[in-house]
Amino acid sequence: MAHAENIDRLPDGAATRDAIAALDRGDPLRTFREAFVIPPGMIYLDGNSLGLLPKAAAARARQTVEDEWGQSAISGWNDHHWIDLPLRVGARIARLIGAGEDEVVAGETTSINLFKCLAAAVALRPGRRTIVTSKSNFPTDIYVAEGLANLLGLQVRYAEPLEVSAALDDGVAAITFSHVDYKTARIEDMAGITAGAHAAGALAIWDLCHSAGAVPVALNEAQADFAVGCGYKYLNGGPGAPAFLFAARRHHAEMRQPLSGWMGHAAPFEFDAHYRPALGIRRMLTGTPPVVALSILQDAVDIVLDAGIGRLREKSKTMSALLVELIERECRGHGLALGSPRDAEARGSHVIFHHPEGYAVVQALKARGVVGDFRAPDCIRLGIAPIYLAYEDIWNAVGHLRQVMDNKEWARDEFRVRAAVT
Repeated sequence: MAHAENIDRLPDGAATRDAIAALDRGDPLRTFREAFVIPPGMIYLDGNSLGLLPKAAAARARQTVEDEWGQSAISGWNDHHWIDLPLRVGARIARLIGAGEDEVVAGETTSINLFKCLAAAVALRPGRRTIVTSKSNFPTDIYVAEGLANLLGLQVRYAEPLEVSAALDDGVAAITFSHVDYKTARIEDMAGITAGAHAAGALAIWDLCHSAGAVPVALNEAQADFAVGCGYKYLNGGPGAPAFLFAARRHHAEMRQPLSGWMGHAAPFEFDAHYRPALGIRRMLTGTPPVVALSILQDAVDIVLDAGIGRLREKSKTMSALLVELIERECRGHGLALGSPRDAEARGSHVIFHHPEGYAVVQALKARGVVGDFRAPDCIRLGIAPIYLAYEDIWNAVGHLRQVMDNKEWARDEFRVRAAVT
């Protein structure tokens, strides 16, 4: 990987290098950068797919493995309260997504949790046989909805979030959308869409994978019914980090989830022959919690809580606006077209630019140490993780992009041949 050296000079404009330096000096979050492992020479614009490693998380992993597991063995479940980690971590995440601490549980994967929520929602609306989602939703969300529909003999109906009202009738049990679109970064009107679903007698399930830790979420204010999200993006819980699940308290007494494992049992250590659901959010659990992974996620979430979701959002908006301004100024004439809302208030914490050679452009940037990602068919996706990014990173990244475009580095054969896995 080439060193991502400083790009010393860009033509003067609304944003100058001196202005960028001033933003970094005045950044109230600047000290949080030191809490993360940032590989030398790397400008990391892919935190919307995998956050960087928090130093505290690495220390927590060693403590959990060497001190707790190593010294306590089986007694660790009691001595270190491993059994309650799903609830403890869930309570922390609740503070980031506008939920009560007894409404969120951590564990499993986003896909499994979405399956649980969809099944629970359908069961709460007997006689209704339709799930509504969008064809532009993240693919796994569509696949899970289709899988449940095939299993239960339901129908999946497709409508974009802005047009969902036309798809609602008395046969719809639930709608499921992403709060922040994984491609465009458009923020959906959670409260308005949820209210429309409720008016039609349906329940609303939200995917917060590109929201939690980056965008303020107000689940209870919006009257959302269920929500899911992952721990490995803006929450920085590491590759494959546990996901989380929200269920509104008003549904706790009646909701039933399909994966009735022993951790969701009312008394798991009585080893009953038949299932009795636990009270509250605990009934949405299934299997034994992944202790090491949840311990890491717990410390990672604490860093985000210390930074404050309000401050993170304000920095994210400023950074993404700067990114758009610089790319459009410095790369004018190179065929890059903004694919995200121009208004930062309407945009999550990543930015999409379309380009016919988007894949090759992303690979050329990676060769320079600027790590973004590509989404088919032509999307250059650049993620803003404000907790560890500096404004200088944005300036330098655009300088590299300008050189990639000016020199047509994307046209090199090794960048244009798409690998099987990217």
